[in-house]
Amino acid sequence: MSTDVDMKALGEKIESHSAFIDDIYRELDKVIVGQRYMIDRLLIGLLADGHVLLEGVPGLAKTLTVSSLAKVINTKFQRIQFTPDLLPADLIGTLIYNQKESEFTVKKGPIFANIVLADEINRSPAKVQSALLEAMQEKQVTISETTFPLEAPFLVLATQNPVEQEGTYNLPEAQVDRFMLKLKVGYPTEKEELEIMRRMAKTGDKPQLKPVTSAKEVLNARDVINEIYTDEKVEKYIVDLIFATRYPDRYNLSELGDLIGFGASPRASINMNLAARAHAFMEHRAYVTPEDVRVIAMDVLRHRIIPTFEAEAENISSEDIVGKILTTVQVP
Repeated sequence: MSTDVDMKALGEKIESHSAFIDDIYRELDKVIVGQRYMIDRLLIGLLADGHVLLEGVPGLAKTLTVSSLAKVINTKFQRIQFTPDLLPADLIGTLIYNQKESEFTVKKGPIFANIVLADEINRSPAKVQSALLEAMQEKQVTISETTFPLEAPFLVLATQNPVEQEGTYNLPEAQVDRFMLKLKVGYPTEKEELEIMRRMAKTGDKPQLKPVTSAKEVLNARDVINEIYTDEKVEKYIVDLIFATRYPDRYNLSELGDLIGFGASPRASINMNLAARAHAFMEHRAYVTPEDVRVIAMDVLRHRIIPTFEAEAENISSEDIVGKILTTVQVP
């Protein structure tokens, strides 16, 4: 009986603390048409303290969506265009010599923001990519001998352009693993495209967004998300999904044995748990369901499974493999 009382109290707490999610959606609807999938996953990354890698062709409102999200939560936004001549100092900052004072002073780079859009991350060389990924992982930046913590919340949305691959530097698989989610964003529907055209094919002022929440409320929400109840059966389901990528034979998936080169790392199970809880929070629920796990599973796993040459020869992608696992592994 005490558990029921606790769950009821927790439910009321979640309901109260998650109210700002609906306010964010309403405000973003003023300027963003569709793209609910991308907005959902950005919010999951923000709430679960994870970063997002996004793949999509140009013109899908990636920059507009991310900058708009920063406005409605009243945080600092920076967009960094990655190019082959970019240097790590252009990203994190450097020391500048002040002749008047005869001393070096720190000039912080654009990484010092709450929400950072790293546009076309695969256009920059390995040193720049690694500087960004270190900041993402450590939540701090070292310039010369001084270490500066990055202000929370800190979310990186890195984009990869699937077209024009000439002169690009692919992210190593081990580094891609540091992103909580990898999204694939497609074109809008006909109805959405019509609405986009009607809204945007006008000159003059565009709708102005106003803040509906704050960074402090987002950080408080993270603490509340830690309290969301995850049943042992749901936790076991997450582990089963991850282990099915490593030992498919155990889960009646022997046909995948020759198709998976490397399965998902332990980061996958951690991130799947966090993302599922964040999804439950966005649905104003105090507990995680298997459906929360299934909704975010593809985004957590698509970049963590490395197919073999045999799979590539048969045009079988990591998404095909994840889809097969999701339909085969028993749902509690």
